[in-house]
Amino acid sequence: MYLKNKKILVIVGGGIAAYKCLDLIRILKRGNNEVKSILTKSGKEFVTPLSITTLSKTNTYEDIFDKTSEAEIDHISLSRWADIIIVMPTTANFMTKLSIGKAEDLATTVILASNKDILLVPAMNVRMWIHKATQKNLKILQDYGYLFLGPEKGEMACGEYGEGKMSSPRQIIAYLENYFNKRDLIKKKRLKALVTAGPTREYFDPIRYISNESSGKQGYEIALALNKFGFKTTLITGPSNINFQKDIKIKKVVTAEEMFNEVKNSLPADVAICAAAVTDLKPLKKNKNKIKKDDLIFKSLNFQKNKDILEFLGKNNRFRPKLVVGFSAETENLVNNSIYKMKRKNCDLIIANNVSKKDIGFDSDYNKVSIIDNKGNTKIIKKSRKSFVANKIAEIVLNKLLDNNKLFN
Repeated sequence: MYLKNKKILVIVGGGIAAYKCLDLIRILKRGNNEVKSILTKSGKEFVTPLSITTLSKTNTYEDIFDKTSEAEIDHISLSRWADIIIVMPTTANFMTKLSIGKAEDLATTVILASNKDILLVPAMNVRMWIHKATQKNLKILQDYGYLFLGPEKGEMACGEYGEGKMSSPRQIIAYLENYFNKRDLIKKKRLKALVTAGPTREYFDPIRYISNESSGKQGYEIALALNKFGFKTTLITGPSNINFQKDIKIKKVVTAEEMFNEVKNSLPADVAICAAAVTDLKPLKKNKNKIKKDDLIFKSLNFQKNKDILEFLGKNNRFRPKLVVGFSAETENLVNNSIYKMKRKNCDLIIANNVSKKDIGFDSDYNKVSIIDNKGNTKIIKKSRKSFVANKIAEIVLNKLLDNNKLFN
């Protein structure tokens, strides 16, 4: 087993498959992993605190108001301690609680307060799994960034057969090995990522400028996702109202020229993702004073092209990143225009999105994109939260860097 020396928090849910957590804990301990467990009230109906404590060799947490340990503020300390949190089995009821952000006990409070990835391992009757309510909750939780493993097809405790059987401890271990191996490899190689986000502004007098409605949300979410994967990430962003996290290196700019210079100064990088909506043109001259409406200068403003950051990265023979990814914000002929842009600017991937639609365009929390590589392969990500889209983009970038032939799963 390659999974060693990790810190795993196991939350035991209330289903007949709960007994499998004992096998998982046993296997994890063989790899010298540290395991802590939270036993939910319903999970206690299927396994005992004593059995979990015996195998994990540490206390089992149950009550959010446990006076013997809450001095450490368990719902914070447990989530900060863990490298990943696993919920097994994840019942339909538990999914509902998470989808509405409930924090009614230690398990749900830890999850809501967590800054780590959370792996949900569902187990329920096949009819419960395929029910529209459960599938709606599944989509909500995926949009929130929860990870899912299973369920599998098989015979269930009720005697019925179908999709709803919990993934086995061995499958969970295999998932965790893949999860940590990729992140450990990124950290070992010290891979660097460069992301641009937001709009730029081109002033033609002290108070007026040319720009666009980009919020910077998608680029910011991509930077967060890459940082979570272990990339040393730099985000170069134009004007934005986002409250940025402190664990990402942020460089704030206003104009396209400032963004271009910061990109140059941030090289070399292993991957560059240009999600910024850079203003194509700038006035030849910025007037020192406000231009009056009737002024001849106002009527005859002259413009010049800004430097193309994406093209510079794609064609930079000296410091070209291993992977150059562009965004193509289009209002028509989405795929054809994006492929043309990718070839013209020598990108490895282009991410096409239709900005004419307000529900997935600029300043929306949602996006729908087509990810196209230079071999013509395309992956469509349906309308989802930008955080979900960002995680999928980060996964594809990771696959491309670690295995050039494995672009889309």
